[in-house]
Amino acid sequence: MHRSGSIVWRNRKEGFLLAKSLNCETLSEIPEPRIGVVTVTFNSGPVLPDFLKCTFNQTHKNLLLFTVDNASTDNTLSLLDQCSHDRLRVIANPTNLGVAEGNNVGIRAALEEGCDLILLLNNDTEFPEDLFARLQQGLDTHQCDMTTPKMFYFDPPDLIWCAGGYFDEKRYFGAFHTGMDEKDTGQFNRAQQVTYVPTCCLMIRRSVFEAVGFMDSKYFVYTDDVDFLYRCLLKGLTIWYLPDATLFHKVSSLTGGSESAFAIRYMTRNRVYFLRKHLPSYQVFLWLVHFMAYTAPRRLLSGADSVRTWRLRCASILEGLRMSHD
Repeated sequence: MHRSGSIVWRNRKEGFLLAKSLNCETLSEIPEPRIGVVTVTFNSGPVLPDFLKCTFNQTHKNLLLFTVDNASTDNTLSLLDQCSHDRLRVIANPTNLGVAEGNNVGIRAALEEGCDLILLLNNDTEFPEDLFARLQQGLDTHQCDMTTPKMFYFDPPDLIWCAGGYFDEKRYFGAFHTGMDEKDTGQFNRAQQVTYVPTCCLMIRRSVFEAVGFMDSKYFVYTDDVDFLYRCLLKGLTIWYLPDATLFHKVSSLTGGSESAFAIRYMTRNRVYFLRKHLPSYQVFLWLVHFMAYTAPRRLLSGADSVRTWRLRCASILEGLRMSHD
């Protein structure tokens, strides 16, 4: 089944009939589907100008950019005010709602404006002008629900950050990037179906939200994408990794890195919350035993964690155990 704008056709013959009914000579004249690009900003001033330039230079022109700001205290909002592009929508939250709910705010606004596709996209990224077109075309080519590009580190630009990804059942459905930290030599140049990718850059049909709902706002930040895509997996929805589409990610440039106290707290408590939400109680118990009896002591004894960090991880586990879930 093919989609263009709000028009759906099942094969090329039907597509040509639809084109004729719309007074179009060819399929290429049927209006492009409208892409709602959703990005959440929080003190994003350092990366925003390059992101806006990349977004509005796309060859796919039928797009709206929904920038959801989580109470930035830098020049983010003034930079957005200076951007006079008529396809920019700025939603300024009075408080920091987190990435998960920030995305929800943008997704709902995009759906209300009739967007056929939603592109969740980090603003600490840069990308070529054909990214949106390649992701959109991949949806039709592979008859899938979501598409994602090959994602590189911004520096160095030949080092892979994510070439698709997967859930590992043997590791309590942990989510992992394929090819992370590998130099790109073409080893991941085959398009293929995958089960997990971060929502740093993910194009999604609007029907997906009708099937699985929105992000779980309780995560606030980190693991919200894992939860969302795990729910998609359970519903049988499909993601395709497209190596011909590329993006460069300024990893952790706005969050302080994965070893900051902020990241350790949310990554740890959210991992516990995810396990409790989706796995049987005995598996949650086994994970806790493994973490407390092996992982945490090993990190402490090896010097990977300080006593202060170890205490933070333990406190974050308790926080995750106290979180309510449906």
